[in-house]
Amino acid sequence: MTDQFAVRVFGGPTALFEYGGLRFLTDPTFDGPGDFQAPAVVLTKTAPSAGAPADLGPIDVVLLSHDEHADNLDTSGRTLLADVPLTLTTPGGGQRLGEKATGLADWQSIDLDRPDGGTVTVTGVPAIHGPGPREEVEPICGEVVGFVLTGEGLPTVYVSGDNASLDAVKEIAERFAPVDTAILFAGAPRFAEVFDGRVIVLDSAMAAEAARLLGARRVVPVHYDSWAHFTEGRDELEAAFTAARLADRLDWGRRP
Repeated sequence: MTDQFAVRVFGGPTALFEYGGLRFLTDPTFDGPGDFQAPAVVLTKTAPSAGAPADLGPIDVVLLSHDEHADNLDTSGRTLLADVPLTLTTPGGGQRLGEKATGLADWQSIDLDRPDGGTVTVTGVPAIHGPGPREEVEPICGEVVGFVLTGEGLPTVYVSGDNASLDAVKEIAERFAPVDTAILFAGAPRFAEVFDGRVIVLDSAMAAEAARLLGARRVVPVHYDSWAHFTEGRDELEAAFTAARLADRLDWGRRP
């Protein structure tokens, strides 16, 4: 497709792409391997990022699914935010991260000026970071947001964030399907201490179903490698998309 743009992947949830003349970065995580304390568990990073903040060039917007877990925003990522004009994130994150951050509630949109005229519209969309309804999940895993990007003459892009709810995906599909590019956070992360080991972000089969619901023409998986709590990786994603007859939609992105 002529409207497909390159997506650079760095490991974990971090991806870089240019859209409408603006450069977007998802959930920046560039710290080295090690242990990171989360509210209820310890997160272990197992592999370095495929690049460093210095390799990125200028970033116009960070799309941050949430700021409370180090596998989505680590120390180097927080440092990077200081040099980025705008971070879009959860309403709570918008309050915590300072004046350059803006929180988006469900279906709330912001228009960003494109360098050559026109606008990119970024809409905050529902995401739930665990199994069950928000009121049960958010006290444990916190608030999360996804994003849909649209603009005149531009493809429709969905960035899922740390979402485990196919019901949320159905709501998004009702408003925006078909989606040209879906950047899906997957990896089937699990912790024995949280929700009895049930997944807190899409597993591979759920990611394939999300792609089907969205009518996604291209799927770029992220958030499936480099952390110990991801229980499914590239092999499981390929198998699930093959079983769903969607293997031709997969795009693994470019490593720097």
